[in-house]
Amino acid sequence: MTATDIPRSIEAIWRIESARIIAGLTRMLRDVGLAEELAQDALVTALEQWPQTGVPDNPGAWLMTTAKHRAIDRLRRHQLMERKHEEIARELEAEQADAMPRFDAMLDDDIGDDLLRLIFTACHPALPADSRVALTLRLLGGLSTPEIARAFLQPEPTIAQRIVRAKRTLAEKQVPFEVPRGEELAERLDAVLGVIYLIFNEGYTATAGDDWMRPALCEEALRLGRILAGLMPQQASVFGLLALMELQASRTHARSAPDGTPILLLEQNRARWDRLLIQRGLAALDRAQRLGDHEEPYTLQAAIAACHARANTAEQTDWHRIAALYATLAGVTPSPVVELNRAVAVAMASGPAAGLALVDTLRDEPALANYHLLPAVRGDLLQKLDRHGEARTEFEHAAALTRNARERELLQARAKTCAQHTTTG
Repeated sequence: MTATDIPRSIEAIWRIESARIIAGLTRMLRDVGLAEELAQDALVTALEQWPQTGVPDNPGAWLMTTAKHRAIDRLRRHQLMERKHEEIARELEAEQADAMPRFDAMLDDDIGDDLLRLIFTACHPALPADSRVALTLRLLGGLSTPEIARAFLQPEPTIAQRIVRAKRTLAEKQVPFEVPRGEELAERLDAVLGVIYLIFNEGYTATAGDDWMRPALCEEALRLGRILAGLMPQQASVFGLLALMELQASRTHARSAPDGTPILLLEQNRARWDRLLIQRGLAALDRAQRLGDHEEPYTLQAAIAACHARANTAEQTDWHRIAALYATLAGVTPSPVVELNRAVAVAMASGPAAGLALVDTLRDEPALANYHLLPAVRGDLLQKLDRHGEARTEFEHAAALTRNARERELLQARAKTCAQHTTTG
């Protein structure tokens, strides 16, 4: 390995190991902010030393050892003012005598529990949703503040402030480093899954900016989902979400042209869909359903995605089943967005007029007032009914609402096509 390769190796190692190191330190220190700071100190030390000494055989253990040494130094500098710090220091110093032979085992001891605790801590409901996302990507994804800022098109100081405030809130509220139990587990798990799916969706279809997708965010969400599935093997909702993300991610390579232009679902080359991800998604869906919850929201959405995945061509899609699944989903989690998706499925199953009738019942929904997909769907159905003038108006309205440049270009192109039909007609 050359000296120029080592920084890239360190970055890759950090992405893999950082969550485990931060989780292990948090268990010992009961302070997620301090744990991350010490882990970052260890990373800086690696960047300074490894180009000269080479990457150690067990880089995760090396980073953990260095971070623990930093913890001891920190506690000593603060003169061990609190009894818990004295106890922690004694424990850490006792471990130092035969540190390296035991660190592999220590990294494995309770590591699943530590990671699970860290996930629930980062997604604690005491934090605003945007702070949960930023802190999760920082602590569990190993992303830097500039990377998170670029991913969400936010100023770097804004993201930095969110992370600082989140860690301060966790400390001030003395949020315990633990996995909740009983009814609280279900509530908190919903928050955790919501954060992971929000990260995935932002990667799958970017809210704003010049890129249609941000695949790196999808990959981070998938990684978190797979970790969570390994840590909570009896939770149907976890496997439902994992199945949904795997199946949707399978379309990534077919969702845009080489120049970045979006390609809609019915126009995609399904030979470019990732069969491995489809297999993983279908297996996760089967696991979710075998765990006994066929009407859990993520499982229902995954079942819809599976209908697309199982169809070799768009024409073979079972739209009647998709419409029925959306109807069930609407009963479980009533939402105008779900109803809009159901209208699309009904249009595909029973014709554009039937779908348009459902869409028109949603036009006065306050929640959809600035939702660009409402006029986009309505424009699509009007175009199929040869009502090109009305369709053009809807596409132009949708283009004005979206903040994604690629999506805006697509909608403007569809409006132009409708205008040409109107002129020739």
